Amino acid sequence: METILVTGGAGYIGSHTVVELQAAGYGVVILDNLVNSNPAVISRIEKISGFAPEFVQADIRDVEALAAVFARYKIDAVIHFAGLKAVGESVEQPLRYYDNNVRGTMALCQAMTDAGVFKLVFSSSATVYGPDAPVPYEESMPLGQPSSPYGASKAMAERVLADLCASDPRWAVAALRYFNPIGAHASGLIGEDPLGIPNNLMPFISRVAVGKLAELSIFGGDYETPDGTCLRDYLHVVDLAAGHCQSLLALQKPGLHAFNLGAGKGVSVLEMVEAFESVTGQAVPYKIAPRRSGDLPAFWANADKAERELNWIAGSSLEQMMADTWRWQSGNPDGYGQGSD
Repeated sequence: METILVTGGAGYIGSHTVVELQAAGYGVVILDNLVNSNPAVISRIEKISGFAPEFVQADIRDVEALAAVFARYKIDAVIHFAGLKAVGESVEQPLRYYDNNVRGTMALCQAMTDAGVFKLVFSSSATVYGPDAPVPYEESMPLGQPSSPYGASKAMAERVLADLCASDPRWAVAALRYFNPIGAHASGLIGEDPLGIPNNLMPFISRVAVGKLAELSIFGGDYETPDGTCLRDYLHVVDLAAGHCQSLLALQKPGLHAFNLGAGKGVSVLEMVEAFESVTGQAVPYKIAPRRSGDLPAFWANADKAERELNWIAGSSLEQMMADTWRWQSGNPDGYGQGSD
């Protein structure tokens, strides 16, 4: 049985990917500093899968902790989620984002090299294309000048990985540029549980619906889009998790391989609110707030390459994403809670 190290594996996308990896027969070791996640996730994963993954609480910038993990476990490949991910926050705290997302990736790659592990799936982002790229985004496009330090940190990390692959033919890296994951596992046991006021749309909507927040703030109602609100490419987090499992198959050949993981169509913020209300029957009051720094008006994926080379598609409907989000949020109105399981 192959063993996969999943950095950031207690987070939203990471935890769903761990469940998919376990279902596919992989052994899993999670490394997470829990700065944006809750230890209760581990027991929830165990309830879904029937067995718990190995868990190490550590920071990817901690060189000694990384060395200890690779010494203790026979790791075959790494899926690297660990990092900070809020666009607006990155504009306010750029050094923190470059430190976590770029230096953290470099520290991980050095530890992998020292341990003789050269297969990596990297959690990248559609933001690497930059604000001037035409839509839909395609992998053949060059990396752009991202409009936020978050996007820039992902693009920098991709450049580091490309240079690493060019310097050493043992490296095989899949850079997964994903769009906007939403939804939750069908069990309702794991889902998106951000700290404080959510930065992402879907947990904001669901927390308003469950009564934890008074109203949704829609950042910008004057974009040049059909209804004035931003268009994004939303995909189910379980589809995205499956894409990470599929991408391990792409690591049979050396080099850096970029893949867009998205549904291939743009949906507006107002359309998302309407879809949620329609599926759940819950009202979501909202107000139009000022635009957020770093936000783009509209983007979506061309995901043909992932379908062609990974046999992957984002198959879940928007209605399914809404139903799964609400099952998670209504069953866990306080998210994971403080220290709960």
